[in-house]
Amino acid sequence: MPLTVLSDSDIRSLLFSLNREDVLSLQGNLAEALHEYSTGTQETTGCCHSNQPQRISIPATNNQTTLFMPASTSTSRGIKVATLATTSEPSRNESLVSILSTPSTASTASSPRTANPTTPARPETPRSQMSDLSLAPSVGTSTSVPSSQSTNPVGSLTLLTASGQPYGFLAAAELTAFRTALAATIIFNRRTTVHTVAIFGAGAQALWHIRLALLLRGPEIHHVHIINRNFARARQLMTDIYTSPEWEDLRKPNDKIDFSIVSNDYGEYNRLVKEHVRRADAIFCCTPSTAPLFPPEYLTSTEGRKKGRYVSAIGSYRPHMIELHPDIIRQAVAPEHKRHHHKHAQNGGVVVVDSLSACMKEAGEISQANLTPEQLVEIGELLMVKKASMKEIAEGGAGEVGLRNWLQGGNVIYKSVGLGLMDICVGEDLVALSRERGVGNTIEGF
Repeated sequence: MPLTVLSDSDIRSLLFSLNREDVLSLQGNLAEALHEYSTGTQETTGCCHSNQPQRISIPATNNQTTLFMPASTSTSRGIKVATLATTSEPSRNESLVSILSTPSTASTASSPRTANPTTPARPETPRSQMSDLSLAPSVGTSTSVPSSQSTNPVGSLTLLTASGQPYGFLAAAELTAFRTALAATIIFNRRTTVHTVAIFGAGAQALWHIRLALLLRGPEIHHVHIINRNFARARQLMTDIYTSPEWEDLRKPNDKIDFSIVSNDYGEYNRLVKEHVRRADAIFCCTPSTAPLFPPEYLTSTEGRKKGRYVSAIGSYRPHMIELHPDIIRQAVAPEHKRHHHKHAQNGGVVVVDSLSACMKEAGEISQANLTPEQLVEIGELLMVKKASMKEIAEGGAGEVGLRNWLQGGNVIYKSVGLGLMDICVGEDLVALSRERGVGNTIEGF
């Protein structure tokens, strides 16, 4: 059997060649695998929960961790081995209040659509601002991985057939960022309104969340706000979006989108982040943070609850790491009262997760909010209910109206710590695509 070998550059080239139909196909396959993970049995599918061993973590040097993530589908077995930088646990005496209220010097820069992105300039209106927020605290207190250390995983994914024959060997970095964003945009693509998108982070995860959002819903998106502690990195991402040949396919169809950057180097970041979070229809959190990225009242106050949002948190993956304040999580699962003095968007009473067992063990947002398994629902279970609802509608029924309204327009929080199953499922598809399109290297008769 031939063995296909794909480097990160091969995978990046392949992924940037995908059109909307390709992405929907990959996303549909991933959604089906997650559905089988949550609802299948060993007798019915290789994707079921019982066939997905817990990942193993081994400490490495220089504050790094190596993860071993075995997994299986109905057609493949495999393991991803990845080493990534980790964050140290914050001091017990560290004050979140001081973290969230750190002052910053005021300065702004314009969008590269109207000015040279390498030359900061003060904008005339808030809409064209490219200010920058880092919600990290003052010098000496770190709440995320230092910018000199990459948070992208370095490693590989090995794929084998169900009978154990190796057929794929893939670099892990680009694959991991893409498959995470692919899962996070499953619910995003079902949202009624996606006019304004806010992204915390400017690395590979942020890149793929932006690109998939534009591929899936680009004509409906009007504003994209990139919020990152390092202005230079965010500016490079935006420069790539506006000038790189890789983004050419998305520039023309989406040339009216207003992009902006917010970091602690530029502007009144507290005001700007509050404004961007409040106005956002979707918020993608893509940072390895150990402190909340913004104060909870931005979303939990009466004003913050007036509109429904989709909030995805995929950057934190250990119990001491956290992107969303526990108060936001607790409010999401709080019972709805029949009488309200103020109008607010619908809550679902649960947090959506990729894996209940993994998130109960590893997700800081879940553990620090003291959630129970009954307050979580796997995205695969939601897809099962959605299938039943669509069938009922096709037969003339009303379907699950409440569930549909919540997923499309209510307050939905999605928390992911990542599954090896995602890597295997997407890896299978990428190997098939690479063979069709002549990308990568193939060793015959391996």
